[in-house]
Amino acid sequence: MRSIPDYDLSAATWHKSSYSGGGGNDCLEVTHDLPTLVPVRDSKHPHGPKLIFGTSAWAAFVNAVRI
Repeated sequence: MRSIPDYDLSAATWHKSSYSGGGGNDCLEVTHDLPTLVPVRDSKHPHGPKLIFGTSAWAAFVNAVRI
C-alpha cells in the first residue's frame, strides 16, 4: 500500500464554486495552494476530512459532472 503524505492545509485559502447556491450550505470548497494537487472539503465541515486529487483527476471529475 502506498503512503499518503500529510499536507498542512491550516493556512489554505478555500474557494466555493461559482455554481454554489446563495445559502452556501451544501458546497464543495477547493484550494489552489498546492500546485499539482487539488484539496477538496465540505463547506459544512471545514475542519473535517479533505480529499486530495491530482490536477488531471480533478479536471476529469469536473468535466464528468458538467454533463
